[in-house]
Amino acid sequence: MELVNFIVCSSRVGLLAIFTKRRFMKYYAADVVLPVSGPAIKGGIVSMNDQGVIQGVFHPGEISEDVVERFQGILIPGFINAHCHLELSHMKDVLPRNTGLPEFLTNVMNERGSHDEQAVEAAIEAADRKMYENGVQAVGDHVNTALTAKIKERSAIKYHTFIEVMALAAEDVQGRVDQAKEIEFHFDYRHSSITPHAPYSASKHLFRSLKRSISEDNILSIHNQESEEENKLFRYRKGAFLDFYEKMGMDVSDFKAQARNSLQSYLPYIPMNNTLILVHNTYTSLKDLDFVERLGRNVFFCFCPKANLYIEGRLPKIENFLWGGQQLIIGTDSLASNDTLDMLEELKTIHEAVPELEFTQSLQWATLNGARALGMAEELGSLEAGKKPGLLLLTGMEGLKLGAQTRVQRIR
Repeated sequence: MELVNFIVCSSRVGLLAIFTKRRFMKYYAADVVLPVSGPAIKGGIVSMNDQGVIQGVFHPGEISEDVVERFQGILIPGFINAHCHLELSHMKDVLPRNTGLPEFLTNVMNERGSHDEQAVEAAIEAADRKMYENGVQAVGDHVNTALTAKIKERSAIKYHTFIEVMALAAEDVQGRVDQAKEIEFHFDYRHSSITPHAPYSASKHLFRSLKRSISEDNILSIHNQESEEENKLFRYRKGAFLDFYEKMGMDVSDFKAQARNSLQSYLPYIPMNNTLILVHNTYTSLKDLDFVERLGRNVFFCFCPKANLYIEGRLPKIENFLWGGQQLIIGTDSLASNDTLDMLEELKTIHEAVPELEFTQSLQWATLNGARALGMAEELGSLEAGKKPGLLLLTGMEGLKLGAQTRVQRIR
């Protein structure tokens, strides 16, 4: 009798487990599933538990139709916005377009502090919420303050926070690094790092200091060649940046012309073993890319096309990066230099400029490559069992091509 009772109880437990599993498992199907880590699956099915963790990706017929929720469109993982400045969200529509980078920087520095703190925090929170609604799962976010820390703690988005350091004079370096460390204390230590802001705002003294003081798991994210004025500065010690320094009261008397572009001038000072994200690359040449290749660096090149158009009225020569097989990722930059933080709009801008580009290729830039660059690929960036990457539906596609009517909807 005891054996019979044990068998009956065990059967009930087994049935309960099966019932519970079915109750909390969701199956989503669409015309096409794009896992990113593998080929497209026509009529594919994605299963997720109640925590949003993927249990499997299936072909048609492998899952009973009566448990599947079916959509018209294409299922993809959540986007990775590899470059943003969330703390500038209150500056939407404040700064004029097409001023060029030096003038834009002057305007940002003059305007960013002239707003009520509550309004600034409200704008940050609204931008975070809108990004999530538009399918962003993770963000590489640059900061100069701790303003965004509390909002990031309660956000549905995962963040890697880059604390920017700017120092041109040797005597300023240690103080600026110490200040960055104090700011970093407010953010998740597992997903934050200190980084030079840009070559025009970081001296060799700063690069050398960081090379000595940061660990190899410190991801670096540097604004690179966003303006031709940056290359002029390094090649000839001429151009609009000298006027910018004078306006800002910065002493650059010890800066010498390098007779080569900025990237080739500062890259040798960057620690070799750290993951490096170079952002914008609007004026990066084939010779620059060849230089990076010869150094054997692990570099991710980040495009922020709408911001490039807003500030400089120009896009990077994306074809140059395609020929070299570079690791490419995508960001939005800030609402000071963009009217949205919408990754789908960035993709549309890229495809309008490079119509022959395959969507499956650019989608990898906006998802898995970004997750790899931010050290989050074990959890995000592709539809694979064990990951929690979010799940988006693209509608209004023309086959596997983006169109003006393409929209994104968050499913999970």
